[in-house]
Amino acid sequence: MAGYDRNFTDELRTRLSIVDVVGRRVPLVKKGQNYWGCCPFHNEKTPSFSVNEEKGFYHCFGCGEHGDIISFTMKSNNIGFVEAIKELANQAGIKMPEYKPKSAEQVAREENYFQIVEQATQIYQKKLFEPEGQEALNYIHKRGFSDEMIKKYRLGYAPKNNLIANKFATLKQDKLLSTGLCRRGDYGMYDFFRDKLMFPIFNAHGQVVAFSGRSLDGSEPKYINTADTELFHKRKTIFGLNFARDAIHRANRSIVVEGQIDAIQMQSNGFPETVAPLGTALTEDHIAILCKSNRNIIFCFDGDNAGQKAAARACDIVMPFLRDNSDVRFAFVTGGKDPDEILKTSGVDAMRKIIDESTPLVDFLWEITNKNFLVSTPGGRTQAEKFLKQKTDKISDVALRAEYEQEYNSRKFNSWHKWKKSTQKNINIELPEVDSITQKTLIFITDKYPELAERYAEFLASLNINFDGSVPEMNINATDAEKYIVSLKLQKYLEKLNTEKKEIMAKLLAGEDVEEKMNFINSEINRAKEKLDTLISM
Repeated sequence: MAGYDRNFTDELRTRLSIVDVVGRRVPLVKKGQNYWGCCPFHNEKTPSFSVNEEKGFYHCFGCGEHGDIISFTMKSNNIGFVEAIKELANQAGIKMPEYKPKSAEQVAREENYFQIVEQATQIYQKKLFEPEGQEALNYIHKRGFSDEMIKKYRLGYAPKNNLIANKFATLKQDKLLSTGLCRRGDYGMYDFFRDKLMFPIFNAHGQVVAFSGRSLDGSEPKYINTADTELFHKRKTIFGLNFARDAIHRANRSIVVEGQIDAIQMQSNGFPETVAPLGTALTEDHIAILCKSNRNIIFCFDGDNAGQKAAARACDIVMPFLRDNSDVRFAFVTGGKDPDEILKTSGVDAMRKIIDESTPLVDFLWEITNKNFLVSTPGGRTQAEKFLKQKTDKISDVALRAEYEQEYNSRKFNSWHKWKKSTQKNINIELPEVDSITQKTLIFITDKYPELAERYAEFLASLNINFDGSVPEMNINATDAEKYIVSLKLQKYLEKLNTEKKEIMAKLLAGEDVEEKMNFINSEINRAKEKLDTLISM
């Protein structure tokens, strides 16, 4: 087994909880940090079979059997290694690759990758404290980062020149390109990160595998990440998890925030169990990884519209991972602030109050439903019921799903005919705004061209699309892909303008003095149409 490529088996261990795999054959009860049951490998009446979800292994104190999800599947089903992998791949819903030994060339390639990225990290760290990095250093100090924090998280500065390309000029270009640090242009190699505050991204073993660079001049996007490489996949990497893993175990929960700075500040100010996704999109892989550490998750997002949409998306993604021992909650930082600002202006106690008063998932989903459907009408209630059922059907635990359904049935009976908007919550979630064809096209574009996903992240997030769907096969080059996104953005802007025009027209007919507003709207409509026509004719 040692000769096989471990990438796929590691992915299985990441996506599948050992509690779920073992629990299919052995009734388990949680006691303390472990789960216990009667060993399936020898006869016993008193449970001595222990399963540790965080570490991913089982151990029987009676007969000494020990292993992970693969060995358990092999032994319990009396099958071979490959057959066990096939069964686990089917459970995880991922395609089984053809196995082949990891070549010496591949091993060397991975070693070169880590060496190059480590050297780049050290170079960026040094530059941050040199005159070139003064602006970046001043910025991060103003954000409340001490030199100790900068050292711990290995922050750095990428200068405006091609420092990395020149540093590794004698290296074969393919080796440097494979790290995502440089790209090949018309005039040779150039640095991908320039004039950026650099946040190293670590894998589970504490090795730097990629970077997230923040702009210092206010340009958009604020953050750019290393494009996916052989050893780095953004959709499967959680920022700060290497630092938070033990704290998640001790706190019996994880806290998910929106950005790197928020995560670091939370970890450094009393919430070491905090992590963040890379970019705006939370994925099923992120949730699967977190659930392996602990199934209690608090999503802490900004209280603006984008933050609430991110929360609604998180709610949708987490449903299949719910178990009877899950405690999933949602906390919002309101007033145009984020966790970083709350900690600096109001202190740890204020942040703790926000976390402690977080809303349970069962209540959050109920609030979303009531906000987005007119439940005072039969048609609205029918739509709301379908929406709730669509969400609860994703819960794989049959008993837990039944409990959710019973809870919502009770609430529907008692509340929907007299429901009033809550004045305590500010849930404003919009439903998807595009048709299925457009959604599939955007899924293809964001998967094929991650740089476009980064560039138009704010607009794509506003569409409330689930980008975790299967990627369709399409023939769209990068130029046409960007034209597609821009044209869609213009169309959405025109829809907004036309809606505003109808509202202003009603006021105009009522005798209000809104001619200036009407003229402005008309000029904006004409300008947007001209841009759209120009784009289509290109």
